[in-house]
Amino acid sequence: MAFEPPQRLVRALGETAPAGDDWLARLPGTAERAVARRELTVERIQVPGGRSSLVVLVRRADGTPAVLKLAPPRARPESERAALAHWGGRGAVHLLEADAEEGVLLLERLHPDVSVRSLPEAKALLEAAGTLRRLWVEPPAGHSFETVAERTGRQAGAMRAGALAEPGTAPLVEAALTAREELLAAPPEHRLLHGTFRQSKVLAGERMPWLAVGPDPVVGESAFDLARLVRDRVEDLIATPSGASITRRRIKRLADSLEVDLERLRGWTLFRAVESGVRALRVGRDKDAELLLEFAGWL
Repeated sequence: MAFEPPQRLVRALGETAPAGDDWLARLPGTAERAVARRELTVERIQVPGGRSSLVVLVRRADGTPAVLKLAPPRARPESERAALAHWGGRGAVHLLEADAEEGVLLLERLHPDVSVRSLPEAKALLEAAGTLRRLWVEPPAGHSFETVAERTGRQAGAMRAGALAEPGTAPLVEAALTAREELLAAPPEHRLLHGTFRQSKVLAGERMPWLAVGPDPVVGESAFDLARLVRDRVEDLIATPSGASITRRRIKRLADSLEVDLERLRGWTLFRAVESGVRALRVGRDKDAELLLEFAGWL
């Protein structure tokens, strides 16, 4: 079978690829070796798939369905492997096998075309929040996961550069950076977090109704993780005349249901929305940037 990466993956990796990176060119060979080494039968490549990895639906030698995931080093597959191993299938997809050197993960097969996002909005938020709660555990002793302070520190530098290139974003960037400094001054907890949690990252399963996939794990406070969920379906929020008030109610509902401080959730939601908006501008996704920065202005 030809392991042709979906165009969504090609575009996304093209936005972030460092000079000279040839991971996509090597991907077909990497996939062929991973399949042969594990005696897998390939069913199909998941399309449109993700933005940071190739996802292949396979069957193991005994006929068990599974998912083969191949990711470049910059997607931190070793970090994902470590987080999935620590969760042990509690709230997240079960890790079957991993090869950190090749960036290969073999995972439990969920229902790849059925995410929480397919549910009505209120139900989707409820199920997603319940899944997220199960992931917030103490990180393993001696872990090497990136911290929220480290990750957002890198992002803060890019945001400052973005504000210089796009002066119109400067007030929002300044507000977001100020919020970050205040939030990092006294974090209330340090938990292992999913890192990139949203409705589309929660898939239907057999062991449990809903399980999380695709973490980019980080260690920090729960409000940071929950902040990305706040802006889910942002295009619908922007299209609604009452979008700002809906967003404020959503923040309160999620903060209350998961026992997270409302103002800390609002602050991290602001930071993450502005960071995503500035990044979208930098790579030419102007429509996405417009939505995200308008959303951030409500906060």
